[in-house]
Amino acid sequence: MSTERRTPLDRKRVADTALRLLNEVGLDGLSLRAIAKELDVKAPALYWHFKDKQALLDEMATEMYRRMVADSPVTPEDTWKERLLKSNRGLRDALLGYRDGAKVFSGSRFTGTLHAVEMERTLRLFTEAGFTLAQAVRATSTSYLYTIGFVTEEQGVQPLPDERRAGYDVDERARLMADFPLSAAAGAEIFEDYGRHFEEGLDLVVAGIEARFRTC
Repeated sequence: MSTERRTPLDRKRVADTALRLLNEVGLDGLSLRAIAKELDVKAPALYWHFKDKQALLDEMATEMYRRMVADSPVTPEDTWKERLLKSNRGLRDALLGYRDGAKVFSGSRFTGTLHAVEMERTLRLFTEAGFTLAQAVRATSTSYLYTIGFVTEEQGVQPLPDERRAGYDVDERARLMADFPLSAAAGAEIFEDYGRHFEEGLDLVVAGIEARFRTC
């Protein structure tokens, strides 16, 4: 009989394993059965910690957020513009670290209150800069939704930064759309150089927030 002790099964270990497996199989291939096999346990053992797959996705998103905050470059001295730029760049970078990262993150509910700590700091920064609470919420949520949407589309083409799905060759697209020259030429603006295009879009969002609320 083996006397080797197994690492105790807890929520963090399951979430860590699920995030690692996510990069291999994607969200559609991620199941409690596959995670249980990776952990060398029976699937029912996971139900002691998560009632269903959505509960697990919630914990995965929370762990993604913990890691993102730990690597965050934001500081108390940031202006509201700097905070928006840093936080959304950090969010994109974090989501790109996982296959289908944006889909997992956007559809889930955080399981703790760490996000409230960061939200409180950000809302305070905005209100002290002259935003009303409603304006601060609108500014931060709009930039967040821009980033989530952008990365969702980006990962639809490039599931991981070094991987590109078939069917998104810009030159082939241009050939097929030869009768629509502007649409054909737009391919490079849609399906290539995502980093530059994200920055341009984020600048537009921040400029729009400043123009709409006339604050500085």
